[in-house]
Amino acid sequence: MSQRPVIEIRDLSKSFGSGESRVTALVDVDVTISTGEVVGLIGPSGSGKSTLLNCIGCITEPDSGTIRLAGRQVYANGYTTSDLRRLRLELIGFIFQSHNLLPFMPAWENVALVCTMLGQGIGEARDRAMELLDYLGVSRRAQAYPSELSGGEAQRVAIARALANRPKIILADEPTAALDSERAATVMDLLRRVSRERETAIVVVSHDEKVFSRFDRMLHLRDGRLQPQRS
Repeated sequence: MSQRPVIEIRDLSKSFGSGESRVTALVDVDVTISTGEVVGLIGPSGSGKSTLLNCIGCITEPDSGTIRLAGRQVYANGYTTSDLRRLRLELIGFIFQSHNLLPFMPAWENVALVCTMLGQGIGEARDRAMELLDYLGVSRRAQAYPSELSGGEAQRVAIARALANRPKIILADEPTAALDSERAATVMDLLRRVSRERETAIVVVSHDEKVFSRFDRMLHLRDGRLQPQRS
């Protein structure tokens, strides 16, 4: 597999508030992440990790800099498209610390919902959901509601949902924080498998040192600045 840049960030800065209450979250961040990479975003609380993840996900608007996603210029000192919802739907999958599955839908419907948002019919969406649940080893739980799933099963369904739109990028915010060591390792191994087989770039915000060895590399943020790579 030849690696290609999927996330390209240059001189990205972001602050919140103004005057004496102004807080600098990111300062001149430069990052390139390629297909097939699982990259850990680490650093102390308040270092800018979630802000950077949200900027990549086109949820938080930066103050300055540029962002290219899958070869598309999406931010250049201002968004280059007005339809950010569609952009996220086409390019990005999201995974959260809490699985955030809809409690009133069984597992397969939680995954299929993304497909229907893309305009697929319910039959095609169901087939896609079942394919992904099978790929992640939870197809036998397709009819189970979130409250009936274990923590590890729920995160597998959440990963299936994140894959439903065939994203070029997956952004994961503390996806293993609520899991024990064994289940956390399983989830990270699944993400590594997804990145290789689906040629997806995956960025994981984490404080969970037990999964650091699963990252291809780690980006260390401190006070909004990207620190030099550790040898």
